[in-house]
Amino acid sequence: MNQKASASPIGRGDAYPSPAYGWYVTVVLLLGFTFSFVDRQVLNLLVEPIRKDLEISDTQISFLQGFAFAITYVLASIPIGRMVDRFNRVRIMIWGVLVWSATTIACGLSRNYTHLLVARMGVGAGEAALSPAAWSVLADYFHPDRLSRPISVYLMGPYIGAGIAMIAGAEVLDFTREMTSITVPILGDLAPWQFTFIAVGLPGVLIAALIATVREPVRMRRRDAQVTVPPWREVWAYMRSNRRVYTALHLGVPFIVVMLYGLQSWTPTILVRVYEWDLADAGRIYGLIALVAGSLGVLSGPFVARFLERRGRNDPALLVAITGAAMATGFLASIPLQPSATGALVCIAGASFSVTLPLALITSAMQRVTPNEMRGVVNGAYVVTTNVIGLALGPTLVAACTDYVFGDPNAVARSLGLVSMFMGPIAMLLLWSGASAMRRKFADS
Repeated sequence: MNQKASASPIGRGDAYPSPAYGWYVTVVLLLGFTFSFVDRQVLNLLVEPIRKDLEISDTQISFLQGFAFAITYVLASIPIGRMVDRFNRVRIMIWGVLVWSATTIACGLSRNYTHLLVARMGVGAGEAALSPAAWSVLADYFHPDRLSRPISVYLMGPYIGAGIAMIAGAEVLDFTREMTSITVPILGDLAPWQFTFIAVGLPGVLIAALIATVREPVRMRRRDAQVTVPPWREVWAYMRSNRRVYTALHLGVPFIVVMLYGLQSWTPTILVRVYEWDLADAGRIYGLIALVAGSLGVLSGPFVARFLERRGRNDPALLVAITGAAMATGFLASIPLQPSATGALVCIAGASFSVTLPLALITSAMQRVTPNEMRGVVNGAYVVTTNVIGLALGPTLVAACTDYVFGDPNAVARSLGLVSMFMGPIAMLLLWSGASAMRRKFADS
């Protein structure tokens, strides 16, 4: 990871690599992102067994889901983003995969709440390396006019990963249903939830090996022919001069992400507590919804954008984001009104589609409006805000409403609806505030 970016040839202009190899890289990075979310999200299926085994509250569980992961993810993101602008990005991603896989396994070896909290912090630190580097790499493999589709494919990772985490976790729970512990050579007796963490962490070595087959690309479309990384003050000055654009991207989108992480963190628990489903069945069904509806949402964004562009709109990203936020708010607020699980699942599917609809467009727009030599830091800042606001607040706000507003564990669906009714309008207002500035920026790019 100590090889500077200057070790690779730096390009300007439009001599992009072959599309076929670019799509190979996209698929490899999709697999990496998918497994990062398997490791991140499997905890959401294990809420009840962990809570009972460790004798902890919903709020303490939410710290594992959000705060413990987000604090290191956030603290590492901007320094790693700076490294992305200077060093070999593929090596950065490989080290990130190895760190998050090892610490996911450490989650399974945890014997108490403190150990599990620290291990989750390690998962966050490792996963902070992936997206800033992956977005930067993809922007050097595809021309800006063609970037939104590979970005949308890459961004399927969280929804495929969440789906796999739920479905595979359900199978492990079924397999271990009659077991109070599992004896593993060297490791000794493990609870089923501990075994699940170890099982999903082990494939990380294979993912790291696969990412090692990716070639570090030429850095395209630099503002200066010289291989220079601008000082921090220049990056912040550029962001300040385009503050309305970055306010919409770095603050508006995170309030959508609050709803996304609240949905992902608490849907299995809603099905178990409110509708009295079996935990494994809840994992399978929600896993399928997350995989299909979430993937369809993120893939549909570029097609909606092209439709709008053909009708004269040159700022489709923020328009689609505002629409997606409004739809997601409506669906999530409707979940506690459903008398049956079927109605709730329809709302969950609608929210899963809506909340992901703008995400590929937003990521692509951020690469388009940001100079190449600043993308690592700007992408890292985006990761910081989406996680400080989205991941840290999403699970915890829902849990806090359940514990302290309603005072009833079975009110978790009402808590999710209440949080969404506040977060959605804030997201729409912030996104709308940057729309005119984004139009001007696109016209100039």
